[in-house]
Amino acid sequence: MMNGVQNQVDYLVGVDGGGTGTRVVVATPDGCELARGQAGPSALRYGAVAAWDAVMMGLVMAFSAMEIPMPPLARMAIGLGLAGVHHAEWATQFAEKNPGFGCFKLDTDARTTLLGAHQGRAGGIVAIGTGSVGEAVLEDGSRREVGGWGFPCGDEAGGAWLGLRAMNHLQQVLDGRRPSSGFAMELMRVCCGESSAVASVNASHQAIFSWLAKADQASYAQLAPIVVEWGPRDSSACQMLVQAGIEIASMVVALDPAETIPIALCGGLAEALYGYIPEPVRQRIVAPVADSASGALVLIHQFSQCSQSTREAYD
Repeated sequence: MMNGVQNQVDYLVGVDGGGTGTRVVVATPDGCELARGQAGPSALRYGAVAAWDAVMMGLVMAFSAMEIPMPPLARMAIGLGLAGVHHAEWATQFAEKNPGFGCFKLDTDARTTLLGAHQGRAGGIVAIGTGSVGEAVLEDGSRREVGGWGFPCGDEAGGAWLGLRAMNHLQQVLDGRRPSSGFAMELMRVCCGESSAVASVNASHQAIFSWLAKADQASYAQLAPIVVEWGPRDSSACQMLVQAGIEIASMVVALDPAETIPIALCGGLAEALYGYIPEPVRQRIVAPVADSASGALVLIHQFSQCSQSTREAYD
């Protein structure tokens, strides 16, 4: 999804948008980062209007951090890597609601994460945040993608995937199918409040049903830090993290079975899950050069330069 350059731009904007939050980076036309802003989720599953609202809020915060007025959108070129772009209808609806950016380029969050991690060179990524996805660009320029099917049937090892398993564990504890534990009680407290952790069985069940009725992908992802925290001292939490590590390893192998390119582990849960990835796959993991928001800057910089060259060729 793209719009051509209408005018020269004063700023580049890179956006990394997922199911939990949005990160916006503002840079000079040559790509030098100036400031960042954050906002709520902008995954396209929440709708084009909500996604643009989050992007604009993050952009306002970035210019506020610079303590300068935000210029007209027509003077900015924006690149966005958003979760949900694979859904063509969602992507089209989002593109059609471009509020007036002079240059616009939309791609998947996997693509911008890859661009950030390897700065356009051959390599692969497994991105683990609210969801999960793997993507690679091989030496011959071909692309390969695994995962990224979305919550709840995909996104293995992602935050919502972990949270879904944590909630199922809590349900089994309340049923008496598993023994109670500090891990389960912490899940209960976070989901339903302090009083629910010591409430009667019936009240606890009602509290969980109320939480489930309102829960979305972001709600489940908010339980992932509890799983990570309890992993070293609770066998059930540890088992969930070990399985997450196995899922990450399977994505790495599927991306590059011949072991020809570097693979970076990216996203908000990358550091927490790194130690659970089985050897020898863990030995293949390299640190990303930059994050997905920076990758979105690479995306829009490349596109704006290409568009500029095309215009000049016809001048």
